[in-house]
Amino acid sequence: MNKTILSLFAIVLLLNCSTAQKVTESQQAIDKTQIKAAMIDALEWQEAHPIIALAPTDWTNGAYYTGVVRAHKATGDMMYMAALKNQGYWNNWNTFSRMHHADDVAISYSYLYIDKADVRKNFVDLEPTKRFLDAHLYEDDNWKAGNDKSKYGRTILWWWCDALFMAPPVINLYAKQTNQPKYLDDMHKFYMETYNQLYDEEEQLFARDMRFVWTGSDKDTKEPNGKKVFWSRGNGWVIAGLALILDDMPEDYKHRPFYEKLYKEMAAKMLAIQPDDGLWRTSLLSPESYNHGEVSGSGFHTFALAWGINNGLVDKKHTPAVIKAWNAIAKCQHADGRVGWVQNIGAFPEPASADSWQNFGTGAFLLAGSEILKLE
Repeated sequence: MNKTILSLFAIVLLLNCSTAQKVTESQQAIDKTQIKAAMIDALEWQEAHPIIALAPTDWTNGAYYTGVVRAHKATGDMMYMAALKNQGYWNNWNTFSRMHHADDVAISYSYLYIDKADVRKNFVDLEPTKRFLDAHLYEDDNWKAGNDKSKYGRTILWWWCDALFMAPPVINLYAKQTNQPKYLDDMHKFYMETYNQLYDEEEQLFARDMRFVWTGSDKDTKEPNGKKVFWSRGNGWVIAGLALILDDMPEDYKHRPFYEKLYKEMAAKMLAIQPDDGLWRTSLLSPESYNHGEVSGSGFHTFALAWGINNGLVDKKHTPAVIKAWNAIAKCQHADGRVGWVQNIGAFPEPASADSWQNFGTGAFLLAGSEILKLE
């Protein structure tokens, strides 16, 4: 094969990392050494190219460093721990500032992990996390009171589905590490509010917020193909959050069966609608709207599904589909380590490109890789 043909082949891959292709035995195989190297490349590139949407403690960094946590947990590589400790130290272990906004405590997942993993006592200051959670769960708020009547449905604490990744895993882990089950009970209370408001039992997917909850009105939003609007990354936030929650939730917790059932429903749905090339589109039920793979949603789905296989909640017969997803995600990584094809910050299906990247996309990449490494 001459250099011209090789160059053309590389250009085709760059234009769309998820070009449909028949799955072969080689595509189903995984090279764990290669995966670990790709994950380190992603970490190094992201650490060298920090991005701040609101602050170093914002939700984008919270999601990214959750991926770093899981990468360290899976590999034990101290490069991940160095990155975790560095950001926690420079953040002074603070959350972001909006005490009733679930996004702003996502960063504490990394703090809690460092605190558990570090042999030194009092290296991590968990007081800012406690202060946030106490205000978040127990102080009055307009959303809790149902005073916001906007089209978004801001009448509950966690009115958008993304919130189910941001706060519940932190609250769950905090309850576990501090041995205070009351936090877990209150997490469940607010989780159920979101579930009751946004979960579509027919489609077994979550609407992003009340703008996309179909009520049968002609004014409701639907895709051009007549399907309801279900955002890939939004549902990725939920199912990845479920995997994180179940990973730390006590086996005998009274409400655990609810979370396992919800996880299994969503996992079955994600497997049923996975495109042939492995990557989910930004609009789950209208893939033709933006007919290319997207890495952040796909990364979260892949993490969650691989976690399910590794923990006995998804049948191992689905392992090839999950490996196919990972191999497609891996093709979206640039040679320098940057993870492309990530939809920018948003709240509904939009396109991505080979050059679009976000730190939470790197987090999704690391999350996926962390569980793919455990597949047998």
